[in-house]
Order: sequence, then C-alpha cells, then structure tokens
Amino acid sequence: MNKIENFSKKIVNNVLFVVCQGDITKQKTDVIVNAANSYLSHGGGVAGAIVGAGGSVIQDESNVIVEKYGPVLVGSAVYTSAGSLNAKYIIHTVGPKLGEGDEENKLKRALLSVLNLSDNLKISSISIPAISTGIFGFPKEKGAKVIFNTVLNWVYEHAGTLLKEIRFCNIDNLTTDLFKKEIENL
Repeated sequence: MNKIENFSKKIVNNVLFVVCQGDITKQKTDVIVNAANSYLSHGGGVAGAIVGAGGSVIQDESNVIVEKYGPVLVGSAVYTSAGSLNAKYIIHTVGPKLGEGDEENKLKRALLSVLNLSDNLKISSISIPAISTGIFGFPKEKGAKVIFNTVLNWVYEHAGTLLKEIRFCNIDNLTTDLFKKEIENL
C-alpha cells in the first residue's frame, strides 16, 4: 500500500472511498484519471504532470487516438497506457469549462464515462482528481460535490463492480479539504 497523507476513508457499498492529498502520478492504483482537453494535448495541470512523470508514450498514444477518432467530446473518456507510472492505464476525460453551459451535467457525464470505462477495463482501484476545477475554472466546492456524489451514486447503482478502491486525490489543501467534507458527511 502506498503512503498517503492528509486522508479520510470510508467503505461504501463494499468499495473503499479514500480522500487523499498528494501527487496523483505517485498513486499505486490500477487507473489514474487525467483531466484532459478535447485534443488530448497534455501540456499543463494534471495532464502535464502525468505525461511528465509517465513519459512521452502517453502523449504519443493520445495523439493516435485523436488522429484516428477526432477530438474527445466533453463528458467522454478514453484510455492509454500509463507509461512508466505505477498504474496500468490512464483514463483521459474531458470535463466542462466554466461558461460553456450545462457544466454540472457535463461534469457528471465525464465521471460516468470514467467509471463505466473503468468497469469495462476490469480494474480494482482508481485515483480521480477534481476534474474541471483547475484551469477549466469550475468552482472547486461545487465540483467536489458533483464529483463525489456522481461517484457515490454510481457505486450504489453498480453493486457488482470490480472497483474496490476509489481515491479522490488532489495536490492542494483546499480541494482535499472539500472532498474530506463530502466523505465525512456520509
């Protein structure tokens, strides 16, 4: 088990929910979720950190996806290998940008795409950042609620999932504390 600090945890419907503060690229989970843009250009934020730590193969595979299928739509998810990271896969999802309209529903769809793809990949653990709450400008408090509650509802609706651990992993104190508030209110 990897060392995590500033964390809270609870078991929900046989799935361990963990809120932790730290570098998502260092998490030892089967999947790391990347908050991506539609062109899977991983230059900054969580995306830049993932490619920086995992290697250019992640960007190369992302380029092939976009060349073959076109831009990834907001609310959708695709996956690549994890390069040299501890994970097996990176799931890239495109969350909404503040001001584009219907952001809350788009964020929910992004999370559902991630969770359904995770189920299809038959993985047991996943690390999820606060999608859209960084450079895309979605309000952090609202984002934490939408992300946490979408995942919570999905877990209740998918009792047979192979997922056994879901981490809400963020680098900063504020976002981590917002997710801790959500888990502590269960």
